[in-house]
Amino acid sequence: MTKKRDYKREYALQGASPKQKKDRAARNKARRQAIKAGKVSKGDGKDIGHKKALKSGGSRSTSNTKVQSRKTNRSHGGKIGNKAGKAKGGRK
Repeated sequence: MTKKRDYKREYALQGASPKQKKDRAARNKARRQAIKAGKVSKGDGKDIGHKKALKSGGSRSTSNTKVQSRKTNRSHGGKIGNKAGKAKGGRK
C-alpha cells in the first residue's frame, strides 16, 4: 500500500517561495518572447535554454537564451559547457 502524497506540503516546499515565483515568471516570459519571435511554437518539443548559466555570470535577458531540444536542455543538470551532464565527483 502506498502512502498518500501531501500535495499542500510539496507545494509549500517547492513552488511557493517568492524567489521561485520570480524565476518561473522569467522562464515563462522568455518562452512567450520566443513564441512571438517565431522561434518556437506550442508542442514542438523545444525548450528555451541559457547560453551561459546564471551562476557563472549569465543573465535572464533574451540575448542569453537559445532554442534547444527538450532532451538537450534538461540533460546538463544546471551546468553549461564542457562539464555538462556530468555528475558531481564523476569523471572529468
